[in-house]
Amino acid sequence: MTEEELLQKAIDEPVQIVPYDSGWPQQFENEKTRLVTFFPAAFLSIEHVGSTAVPGLSAKPIIDIVAAVCSMEMADAILPLLCEVGYATSAEFNAMLKNRRWLMHHCNGRRTHHLHLVLLGSDDWINRVRFRDILRANPFVAQRYVNLKRKLAEKIGSDREAYTHAKSKFVEDTLKSTAILLDLKG
Repeated sequence: MTEEELLQKAIDEPVQIVPYDSGWPQQFENEKTRLVTFFPAAFLSIEHVGSTAVPGLSAKPIIDIVAAVCSMEMADAILPLLCEVGYATSAEFNAMLKNRRWLMHHCNGRRTHHLHLVLLGSDDWINRVRFRDILRANPFVAQRYVNLKRKLAEKIGSDREAYTHAKSKFVEDTLKSTAILLDLKG
């Protein structure tokens, strides 16, 4: 297959939820090291987020990374450079995003990493890290999330946008309920 065909295969790859892989944290660390090596001054912080960042949790076998940049102008400037080191992105998709940029790394027609460029301290940064921490701390919420993701993957797994949109209410509700609990404790 050509590189274009492999990219299209990765773009069209259906959502699949697989059992936890104990190698996911190391895959994140390897990619973080690679990013910092190529771009030593570009990122203010880099975190492993998403379900692959939660020990024991079934997930899509794609490492989600959130990287903080100092501005969206910096994010836009680094997009072509990230593409030179193996990432792919969509200018059209990123044009729809207000305060973040998205890239995908793939290998042999399979997604391996999603990279989200956001502002440090932005809602995107805070919510991605906080949701990961909630899943790590609360096995009941984590299991409910996995059950939903399995159901959605089975029902609409070939439409990644619909899949992401369908699970967003769970994420939002979880973040809101946790914020309410923190307010009650505070």
